[in-house]
Amino acid sequence: MTDVVLYDYWRSTASWRVRIALNLADLSYSAVPVDLVAGDQSEDAHVARNPQALVPVLEIDGLRLTQSMAILDYLEDTGRLSLRPADPAQAARMRAVLQAIACEIHPVCNLRVAAHAARLTGRDETRAEWMRHFIRPGLVAIERMLDEAVPFCMGASLTQADLALIPQLYNADRWGVDTSDLPKITRVAAACADLPAFQAAHPDAVMPE
Repeated sequence: MTDVVLYDYWRSTASWRVRIALNLADLSYSAVPVDLVAGDQSEDAHVARNPQALVPVLEIDGLRLTQSMAILDYLEDTGRLSLRPADPAQAARMRAVLQAIACEIHPVCNLRVAAHAARLTGRDETRAEWMRHFIRPGLVAIERMLDEAVPFCMGASLTQADLALIPQLYNADRWGVDTSDLPKITRVAAACADLPAFQAAHPDAVMPE
């Protein structure tokens, strides 16, 4: 058994970011599924791990870490990853893209928020309408924030922004959001799709049987 344990849900975009990061860091870990649809996140055992009743939770170095961006920074600060640009201006631009996804699109498009919107309207169709309403404009804005004619979000090298964008594109496709007219985002998606760390973290590779 490895000392690194990731509590996650196979289709959680936040968990997916961390899976990619662990793969890039070549860290072996044990995955413990937390079924968000079944409500496992609200059980006492998981709330004890994360008072927010969310995933992911990463146990590493005797710590129990929550929030995907905090986990990415921890892996960076402990020398396991190098995904933050050294140039302060480029690092600030990277954080803007990362936060546009993780702090703007993701929070209003997670499972519990969309489900609540559907309950309020009494229409199950509200869920997909809600997702499309927020995801498409968010990605259009991000398209304008990305670098030109380079493979990844911020240039020739991977950054934390790429780890956030790819899971969000999966969510966009799941809810019928067209991104074919966004060439920079399409380019990043193609570049990341060729990387083993991204392939191994994909929901199709980790979904429960």
